[in-house]
Amino acid sequence: MNLHEYQAKELLKKYNVPVQEGIPVDTPEAAAEAYKQLKVQFGNNFAVVKAQIHAGGRGKGLIRGTQQHGVAVGKNSEDIKTIAGNILGGTLVTVQTGEAGKVVNKVLVAQDVYYDGPSKRQEFYLSILLDRASGQNMIVYSTEGGMSIEDVAHDTPEKIYRERVHPGMPLQGFQARKIAFNLGVTGEAFKNMVKFVTNLYNAYVGLDAAMIEINPLFKAADDKVIAVDCKLSLDDNALLRHPDLVALRDITEEDPTEVEAGQYNLNFVKLDGNVGCMVNGAGLAMATMDMIKLSGGEPANFLDVGGTANAQTVEAGFRIILKDPKVKAILINIFGGIVRCDRVAQGVIDAYKSIGTINVPIIVRLQGTNAAEAKELIEHSGLKVQSAILLSEAADLVNKAVNA
Repeated sequence: MNLHEYQAKELLKKYNVPVQEGIPVDTPEAAAEAYKQLKVQFGNNFAVVKAQIHAGGRGKGLIRGTQQHGVAVGKNSEDIKTIAGNILGGTLVTVQTGEAGKVVNKVLVAQDVYYDGPSKRQEFYLSILLDRASGQNMIVYSTEGGMSIEDVAHDTPEKIYRERVHPGMPLQGFQARKIAFNLGVTGEAFKNMVKFVTNLYNAYVGLDAAMIEINPLFKAADDKVIAVDCKLSLDDNALLRHPDLVALRDITEEDPTEVEAGQYNLNFVKLDGNVGCMVNGAGLAMATMDMIKLSGGEPANFLDVGGTANAQTVEAGFRIILKDPKVKAILINIFGGIVRCDRVAQGVIDAYKSIGTINVPIIVRLQGTNAAEAKELIEHSGLKVQSAILLSEAADLVNKAVNA
């Protein structure tokens, strides 16, 4: 579950992680008032307006049809009001949103942390995530902050550092000091960096986060270390331990079909292909997607109906898949272990009759418990459903459908 920047920062503050303070608002007038509050609180003339969407690259991104960037600096309340007015309600297109972009419903009016002081300002990069290869949590960090970490990794990989932490152990003091040393900070900034990294790791573990990314991690001119931006993803499987965090979910930022699928307990991920998939079991779903590609098609989705598939879930899956205009065929691949194949077959028939005319070919492969009964049900249904026994047969039928 992804969070907005302003939500993530509020959670980090509970773990004593210093952040760039700000006020989330949804109207230009409220943005002007937020600027005035920040000016009184921090004494800065400048403030930053940041579009709140679940995507990176906001600073370089543009509101469609304008030259307004998703992150902009204002020097008075009128500036802030104008910038917020330009952003709110607009569609922000960034390298991560693609051409579709995302509509901006909120902006964060944030304090200016780029003030002058006795030391040099510096921007770093730091993220924490799970390294599945080693089964350990990994801190990835670099001296090259404030820019695309992908470009840094490609152009100057020697500037990417990694520190692994056993998930059963806290971040050790020597590890936090090593990170601060590699980032090149000294004196008071060194102490502040050690505290920052330690507290951020505690937040990662305490929140059951899937990822925390701070870019830029900022050393201010007075040696304070601050999270200027924060991307935070929570592990969906751990939300039962954090019922208070469930309310932070913003479904307007998610794909509508994925939200609908979740209501039926379907594991659905939308892709860009032309063959809709309905499978039970994640491993079989991945194998099915591979087979579709080998047959000359491209998967339009990942859809795992789980082991309790019935007529209702099958129909819901059908409706969700058919909402994608790119779909040229649907492949249903069910292995009847827990679920009975004849029950799935009946669900396919009921869904077909309930939905009405379906203008794309449907290929059904059912194996396992009651597979013979399932095949008979489909063949005697009178519907335009093609059945297959082997996965290779199903792949051939898919090939014919997408190339017809």
